[in-house]
Amino acid sequence: MSFSGLSVGLVGPLPPPAGGMANQTRQLAELLRAAQASVWMVQTNAPYRPQWAGRIPVLRAAFRLLPFLWQLWRAAGRSDLFHVMANSGWSWHLFAAPAIWVARLRGVPVVVSYRGGEAGEFLQRSQAVVRASMQRASRLIVPSGFLEQIFGRHGMPALVVPNIVDLRRFRPAEASVPGRLHLVVARNLEALYDNESALRALQIVRRSHPQATLTIAGTGPQAEYLKSLAQELQLTGAVHFAGRLDPDAMAELYRGADVALNPSLADNMPNSVLEGLASGVPVVSTDVGGVPFMVRHEVHALLVPPRSPQDMAAAVLRLSDDPALRQRLVTAGLAEVQRYTWEAVAPLLASVYRSVLGAPSPAPAR
Repeated sequence: MSFSGLSVGLVGPLPPPAGGMANQTRQLAELLRAAQASVWMVQTNAPYRPQWAGRIPVLRAAFRLLPFLWQLWRAAGRSDLFHVMANSGWSWHLFAAPAIWVARLRGVPVVVSYRGGEAGEFLQRSQAVVRASMQRASRLIVPSGFLEQIFGRHGMPALVVPNIVDLRRFRPAEASVPGRLHLVVARNLEALYDNESALRALQIVRRSHPQATLTIAGTGPQAEYLKSLAQELQLTGAVHFAGRLDPDAMAELYRGADVALNPSLADNMPNSVLEGLASGVPVVSTDVGGVPFMVRHEVHALLVPPRSPQDMAAAVLRLSDDPALRQRLVTAGLAEVQRYTWEAVAPLLASVYRSVLGAPSPAPAR
């Protein structure tokens, strides 16, 4: 199946702020349009209008939900199918579920792309509610075998369609800098991503490698706490908080890195791991969620337990002190990311679209 001539209603967040799902939504929209599909974008994180409405807790929900429902209705009337980027918690209840139900009302098939790394806990709490909406969807796709297993345990079959990494943007540096040890974290500054462990790991690494530095690219509610912690750990001159970076700047950051860290406490298929591998940077990641489904320990990356700065630091030191190990991981990682190019993923997605368009559309609700 070609995407040419297809009209897709794409429902999901867009940057800013930059994040895994927002970046994947924007990238998918660009790739589908480049493949000659029409994309009707329904943004779930659109700015509040008027802006002051976003400062009033109860009112802001109405000011976002009502325009969102109207945009869903209009997009459904123009689309051959809906592709809904879904996540856990309120994101599901306020955005994914309404998109499924509006599509059902208009007789439009729905592909739900569920992407939350905390899906297990969410489904434990809200299985009945999620199932009620998923029964109205045409197909469930997930980026990893991790989520496939979780939904399978709850009686909801899913098909794996991986995340996409742009190898034209994320590519290895032409040469490394001898003696440098520059660590990079590309996660938002939220408790879930445990940037604190990355700071504490850096402190340990610098005991034997005092030239080691760390750049953290992201924004979030823990910004001031993490900056204060860096001062407390006497790392002020060794840590750079880069804030939010656009994709080109992020790719440049990776090309100047020696190790990419992913200290997350829960994860699905983190783009930061894919981008690090694609940039020819060895990756040290926690072994949580979908990460072990993406990479194998000591084959493509080094995996460590969560909340363990000591283990993370030890892995960094192994890479610094063992050039053969480093090169082996880099080579395997560059080969592995070929599975996540648009050329590899597009046929899978096209097959999903073909299956839902060939099947009867959900009957309008009575």
